[in-house]
Amino acid sequence: MTFNQKITSLHLDVFKEIGNIGAAHAATALSNLLGKKIDMRVPKVEMVSFNDMMELAGGSENVVVGIYLRIEGDAEGSMFFILPIEQANRFIRRLIYDESFDFKKQPVSELGLSAMQEMGNILSGSYLSALSDFTNLKIYPTVPGLSVDMFGAIISIGLIELSHISDNVIVINTSIFEDGAEDQETVKGHFFLLPDPDSFDAIFKALGVS
Repeated sequence: MTFNQKITSLHLDVFKEIGNIGAAHAATALSNLLGKKIDMRVPKVEMVSFNDMMELAGGSENVVVGIYLRIEGDAEGSMFFILPIEQANRFIRRLIYDESFDFKKQPVSELGLSAMQEMGNILSGSYLSALSDFTNLKIYPTVPGLSVDMFGAIISIGLIELSHISDNVIVINTSIFEDGAEDQETVKGHFFLLPDPDSFDAIFKALGVS
């Protein structure tokens, strides 16, 4: 059985359930951070090819806001949270009360960058905490890095090792809603989860679905 064939719909359903639990925790933390009611959901988890992943992000040369971290402990890997620039701008403008903030405007405001970094801490920490609770594995994130760059340049960090074993990555689609917002959907981004090959076995064995 190859690495790709080990991932089934049952595995993806488990990731979706874990994702929604993590999303609920993240929504609470974001609500406290923003001082307004936030709802966060994981509508879909899927496994996609590298090419499809590039398309989800608008192409390898599309400039996005990316948060990257390594997963360490009993299960290791890489995690990315990718947002289109306009959606990232919208979130940060509401967070720091500055409608002029723009990731495309140099130099980028340090306050805005810090706010985005905090969002990354909340989202990644909430998801990995839920994964750790489900599996009883000790899993923790490194301090997230933040980059505004072409998607292909950002994601290449985590693909170097994985591409030798697999042609696919797990995508956790994430939607964040703000109560009372005119456009309803405040942020819609993608988590790209790239566990190291041995970590897949450790996670699913702990879940009883290996």
